[in-house]
Amino acid sequence: MTDNGLLTTKEAADLAGVTPSTLRRWAKTGVIPEHRGDEEGWTPAAVAHARIVSRLRERGHSLEQVRRAGEQGRLAYGFIEDLFSPDGERMVSFEDAAKEVGIEPALLERIWASVGFAPRRPEHLTEDDMQALRYIAAVLQAGFPLVAFIQLIRVYGQALSRIADAETRLFHIYVHEPLMRQGVPGLQMAEEMEDLASDLLPFSSPLMDYLHQRFLKEFTERDVVGHMEAELDESTDLGRVRVAIAFADLAGWTRFTEEAGEEEALDMVEAFIDAVTETLPEDARVIKTIGDEVMIVGQDASELTDWAVGFQRLWDERPMARIGIHQGVTLYRDGDYFGRDVNLAARVVARARGGEVLVTDDVVDSITQKDHLRFETIGQVKLKGFDESTVLCRASAEE
Repeated sequence: MTDNGLLTTKEAADLAGVTPSTLRRWAKTGVIPEHRGDEEGWTPAAVAHARIVSRLRERGHSLEQVRRAGEQGRLAYGFIEDLFSPDGERMVSFEDAAKEVGIEPALLERIWASVGFAPRRPEHLTEDDMQALRYIAAVLQAGFPLVAFIQLIRVYGQALSRIADAETRLFHIYVHEPLMRQGVPGLQMAEEMEDLASDLLPFSSPLMDYLHQRFLKEFTERDVVGHMEAELDESTDLGRVRVAIAFADLAGWTRFTEEAGEEEALDMVEAFIDAVTETLPEDARVIKTIGDEVMIVGQDASELTDWAVGFQRLWDERPMARIGIHQGVTLYRDGDYFGRDVNLAARVVARARGGEVLVTDDVVDSITQKDHLRFETIGQVKLKGFDESTVLCRASAEE
């Protein structure tokens, strides 16, 4: 550390993962414009830029490409990482970390991989990593089943990685790109982005914690109600649950994309998914979306069918929606549902036409109040991937 509190070239080089001579050469040739000479030391912005340059070099980018990108402001994102990397952090080897928290290295590696971090077995862990491992160790020591915990932490990793990806991409689209178009100098752009990120970052974790608590309360209540209303099937294996499954998509979406263009097609899909999400009954929720297809799971096949018929009346856009519903026993893993009955529901929607709601006979048999609904039997249908035929019915509102 220099007298003015900045890092020496040796310290900056260690953080960037290069030799001091390489770092001096980068600074001298203008690759790191924030650095003004060894006598002044290295600022956090200059060190952050050096780390970005080091990673880009490892990926095969030339110094000239890096220099041009810096001049255009494309590397301004690098300075934000300084908010996540405090100087002087204690680093702990992977083996020492496992020993300190009382988790076998092999199990720790499995947990690390389940979250989705790379590499699977890092050389060193930070103090933040260590604190997270202490939380994990405490949960396991309290007796929480390991198989359940692995699934839970995998769901956490998948959900939060999507959140972080969305944050980064939206920040790039609505903050970074406009600054680049305005021709704002790279260093000024980096400083503005860092200021904005430092203002927003303290609110992100409390907000996500609040949303998590609210949704956890809501789904806990739903689970209690669902268990109260459902009969306990002693023959059902652990981890298998009986649910109603619906798939909804847009008929002819591929052709619509070709005719209208990708941006308009994307806007239509977003409007469709929003319409589905906002109109679902209380006990149903969207599990995932794949392109224009939405997978929905609920406890009550009757309510899900009511919703589907009503949704078709509300959705008057082109392309038209189509919905397929089935009820059966599924395997729950990592926040998703799997199994034969899920695959069958996906095949049912594939047989529907735009504006139709198709349901299996299992759904029809489970609905006790049918006065307001009309079911037209299509007959035995051979669905792709299934040896046995399935009875399908077209559901609509009783006029």
